[in-house]
Amino acid sequence: MTSKPFTTALANLGFLLLSSILMQDIQVVNAQGHSQPGEPSSFDPVEQDIRSLQRAMALGQISAEALVEAYLARIEAFDGAGPELNAIAALNPDALADARALDAERAQQGPRGPLHGIPVLIKDNYLTRGMATTAGSVLLEGFMPDADADAELVSRLRAAGTVFLGKTNMHEFAYGIETVGSAFGATRNPYDPTRNPGGSSGGSAAAVAANFASFAMGSDTCGSIRDPAVHNALVGLRGTQGASSRHGIIPLSSTQDIGGPLTRTVTDLALALDVTVGYDPKDPQTAHSVGQLPASFSSALSPGALRGTRIGIVRPFTRVDPEDEEMALIFEAALRDLQALGAEVVDVSMPDLDDLIFARSEGFHVLTYEFGRDLDAFLGQYPNAPVQTLAEIVETGRAHPAVQPLLEASAAFGPEDHVDYLDELNKRKRLRTALLDVMARADLDALTYPTIRRQAAVIGTLQPGDNCQLSANSGLPAITIPAGWTEDGLPAGIELLGRPWADADLLGWAYDYEQATKHRRPPKL
Repeated sequence: MTSKPFTTALANLGFLLLSSILMQDIQVVNAQGHSQPGEPSSFDPVEQDIRSLQRAMALGQISAEALVEAYLARIEAFDGAGPELNAIAALNPDALADARALDAERAQQGPRGPLHGIPVLIKDNYLTRGMATTAGSVLLEGFMPDADADAELVSRLRAAGTVFLGKTNMHEFAYGIETVGSAFGATRNPYDPTRNPGGSSGGSAAAVAANFASFAMGSDTCGSIRDPAVHNALVGLRGTQGASSRHGIIPLSSTQDIGGPLTRTVTDLALALDVTVGYDPKDPQTAHSVGQLPASFSSALSPGALRGTRIGIVRPFTRVDPEDEEMALIFEAALRDLQALGAEVVDVSMPDLDDLIFARSEGFHVLTYEFGRDLDAFLGQYPNAPVQTLAEIVETGRAHPAVQPLLEASAAFGPEDHVDYLDELNKRKRLRTALLDVMARADLDALTYPTIRRQAAVIGTLQPGDNCQLSANSGLPAITIPAGWTEDGLPAGIELLGRPWADADLLGWAYDYEQATKHRRPPKL
């Protein structure tokens, strides 16, 4: 949906005023009677958003160093408590020193921006200077390409003044949606430790849900940000393909991979995206983003954004099996909430989905084919990598038993399979066109469906019900927002899919829904 010029001007003015007030607050540092860096603080960071944390640091109620200490204390208390969440793969030994340096910088020069001193966690498939990057696999144990290697998104977060607390656990090689691997084992869901947290960014999601950091970075190839966001009552966006750089992220599928934040609020998501998205000359795919992204995602956040929108329901993604009914009923309630907020919700016909998505490998054919080639190309850049090829990894048999068969399937592709791969790439273009045609014919702003049709599965079992393919295979942006709770007390989510480069619109609609429904609640650890 295109905003009217007057509405856009008001939204931008509101953002500028908020930013001005916040940045004025930030200048008030070390006031008499307020806590100094390194001193104990009574400020509790649990469930505080980025702006609240920033305001507290500006007013001297807490320092970045004290924030780091508070989060590390929570990690020590709950990540290894019985039964442990096991969300953290490794802690950054320099986190406290980095926080102290940022506190000193704030005192001397003021903050770099809204993320100055904010503690974050990084998924373990991002190259991160000074720390190993294993992608959850013992095959990459100790892998540190060089002293200065940072993924592009990590580099941008450093420049914004964030503090890296550490790396999060993930499904091995990002090849699954439960979060288990040979390097660190299984991550548990903080809302029910007998269940998985979603994946592959499950460590990031469980950590943010448990308030181990302000936010965390994940990656989405087919649901790996959105699914764990649902299972942990978080917000997650899979941006338009090319919105953010893939450079320095260990690949699963080069045509589908995209990095992004997992956050507790839409506002936090906007602030994190403002720092991380955009053109990177090291990733030519991001050239498509030039001129397409807003100056600030925060300017899209306003109550009433849903009023007047038209949203189409993708019924085939609502109920597939009888076991989908509980999530489907929560989804139906979410549709009524959208209507109450002024959206017009309509049923739409989605022909040819079976052929365009599911005919080969349930929609995962391209991903399965590309993994071996992309991983080999990535590892080939680093002669010091513990392994050099997927074939070598498969031959060791050391991957987690849940992942080993998937690795073998990718390694089994040969030259004779290239024609089928090209056919699937062509189908993705046809899927994108078909979705845009449906939206144009029905005058729709977005499509909607449950992000995942089942609650989090018990650890050790496969997670059914994934609806990741519509966005991942088309390259169109999709956002998931908490939508309610199952009878077991587990989170559910609703997904909105938009036109190309409607990422900011999606955040605006999600913000309106979030503020009206307030479904997010922390786990009882």
